[in-house]
Amino acid sequence: MSAVFRVGLLVGRERTFPDALIRAVNDRHEGVSAEYATVDVTRADAPCPYDVLVDRISHEVPCYQAFLKHAMLMGARVINNPFWRITDDKFFNAALAVKLGVAVPKTRLLPSKSYGPDISSESLRNLAYPLSWQAMFEELGFPMFIKPHWGGGWRDVHRVGDEEEFFRAYDQTGEKAMIAQEGIRWTQYVRCIVIGKQEVLPAPWDPRLGHFERYTGAVASMPPLDEATRERVVRDARTLCVALGYDMNTVEFAVRDGVPYAIDYMNSAPDFDVSSLGERQFEWVVNKMADLVIRRAKEPALEITAVSQLLL
Repeated sequence: MSAVFRVGLLVGRERTFPDALIRAVNDRHEGVSAEYATVDVTRADAPCPYDVLVDRISHEVPCYQAFLKHAMLMGARVINNPFWRITDDKFFNAALAVKLGVAVPKTRLLPSKSYGPDISSESLRNLAYPLSWQAMFEELGFPMFIKPHWGGGWRDVHRVGDEEEFFRAYDQTGEKAMIAQEGIRWTQYVRCIVIGKQEVLPAPWDPRLGHFERYTGAVASMPPLDEATRERVVRDARTLCVALGYDMNTVEFAVRDGVPYAIDYMNSAPDFDVSSLGERQFEWVVNKMADLVIRRAKEPALEITAVSQLLL
């Protein structure tokens, strides 16, 4: 069958996942072709040449964010929705999880340590002074983690064991808005790979190990999940991804006293390299993503009549 629908991949340096996905889609001969997307100078009134775009890099290349939002306005389906990707943050996501009944560590939003030259004390008149640091320390306990409210890759994440370490780390954060979270002393850790909001593969994952051993080494470093915990992490991962509109995500849970706490679920371009996932997880991801992009490509083009529709 000749291809009538086009899927474009926006990628960075990765190759194993995009190459495998392009090959998997094209080898099925279902009227859908996949390729690396080409982005040129884009006219505001130009139609998008792709029916589906898979975004793996716009969090690092800001001009792609504008391109992807334009593509959705012109009727393309984008994985993941760029309007959600730019809008959500770790503090909002923690509050959302609480609303949804998903267990999360106790979380607090912190004012920035410093501000730009145009910000004066009058600009900050709404901030309480002094800030209630002691109450937060008592509520969250130590160790705790402080991390940027937006971002990933464990950049600028600090584990602090007491008040002195907290302020030493906080003093390094500059103008970033940060969150503080209680540390969960876990006995099991699991990363759920989620495709199309519904397909979930829970896998033991050990963040204490080296990058390339976290999946493979976790089998030996921690006990297996019991069925009840497995069912709950799958259910909670689906709940979060549906609420966030993420078709491609990983959701990490730390299990304490039998309760899985959602630790990180803002991974709209998760690491899908075969060297990280291992062969079994990699094959599952490629096949599920191929199913998803083919299905989305054959759906009717989006008809956008209100900005609110772009968030659906």
